[in-house]
Amino acid sequence: MGGRNEVANRVMDKESVDRSEGFGERVLGLLLDRARLMPPQLIAPLIAEEVVGIGGRDVSILLQDYAQELLVPLPGGKLHVGQPEPMADSHAGRAFLSEDVVEVPQAHGVRMYLPLLDGSDQVGVMALTLDAVGEDDRRLLRRLAALAAEMLVTKNAYTDLFFQARRREPMSVSAEIQWSLLPPLTMSVPQVAVAGILEPAYRVAGDSFDYALNDNILHAAVIDAMGHGLDAAAMATIAIGAYRHARRVFISLPEKYAFMDDAIARQFGPDHFVTAQLMHVNVATGELELVNAGHPAPLLIRDGKVVRQLESATTLPVGFGGEEPRIKEHMLQRGDRVLCYTDGIIEEHVAGGEPFGEERLIRCINRLGEEPSDGMRADLRRLSHTLKRERAGRTSDDATLFMIEWHGGTVDHLAVLD
Repeated sequence: MGGRNEVANRVMDKESVDRSEGFGERVLGLLLDRARLMPPQLIAPLIAEEVVGIGGRDVSILLQDYAQELLVPLPGGKLHVGQPEPMADSHAGRAFLSEDVVEVPQAHGVRMYLPLLDGSDQVGVMALTLDAVGEDDRRLLRRLAALAAEMLVTKNAYTDLFFQARRREPMSVSAEIQWSLLPPLTMSVPQVAVAGILEPAYRVAGDSFDYALNDNILHAAVIDAMGHGLDAAAMATIAIGAYRHARRVFISLPEKYAFMDDAIARQFGPDHFVTAQLMHVNVATGELELVNAGHPAPLLIRDGKVVRQLESATTLPVGFGGEEPRIKEHMLQRGDRVLCYTDGIIEEHVAGGEPFGEERLIRCINRLGEEPSDGMRADLRRLSHTLKRERAGRTSDDATLFMIEWHGGTVDHLAVLD
């Protein structure tokens, strides 16, 4: 008897749910309904039309350029296309780096800058003006920006339009290969965040990084293929491809190293190599496993200061047929950052002909650590540009930074609807 009443109550509750289309659903639903058939060049104009429909004007879609210096307006009908906005010292840049909405009062309304986030990967910024802004406007526009970001990333897979908007100077063939190889430059979940930067953005050849979050394990790799140009890009492509294959088939770091080593040796012979760092981070506990194959040791940053190098027994670079590497284990504390970098950072020659060096790198990190933090990704970008200035703008070799920030905890509650 009780069971029948329970079923009847569920049926009544189901029947009492209001399924009529509200205003917000109509706005977002139009984008969803048309997304499947919408050609890439019409995505941004449709978004602009949606914004106009809720009282907005002067809509701009700004995408991050490859050097991570500018936010570049996407051209298109019904869009306001102005000058690129600097990442530093602009309202759009602040919204982008903080991942938060920025509102700027004006004489005739409020200019809003909403970050375009695909999951947690930063795509760009949507800018628009409203006469006045209320909480309903903020909620609807945040959701519209999230949907717009997802659509831009999806359509980007089969168009060059967004690439051409983001490219601010000629790009080498090797750099195009490397950019197509990379995962999103940033990823953030409550337990862990990662971010990476490649320099020189338009001429990079042999440096790359890769990562994947599988259950509670963050898999990460940073590589540096010997040489320059297409040869280096080809080696990096094989190394990352072999790493991804091993990651999806095997478990241990030594197996990944062995698989990459065999792939490089078979394809390029005994005179070619790739240095690499391979890591597993348990995002629940902070346990870090590290294999170092001829790479500079990562730096452990705590409270803005470099605490120490994360040492490990260094094995031979990938491709030289080294023995099975030994794994070094480290334990992270909440808020710790691990910075990996390639030798192009410290081997670049500065005034007087001396190498930039690890000590100068550490001094730069510690100096920036004394300033207020804008979040890991903004801090890494600031470090990259600071290092470039310290090198007097010189980047004759690939110079890559890759950072992991660990927070720990659990995320199961995110799968439970309130």
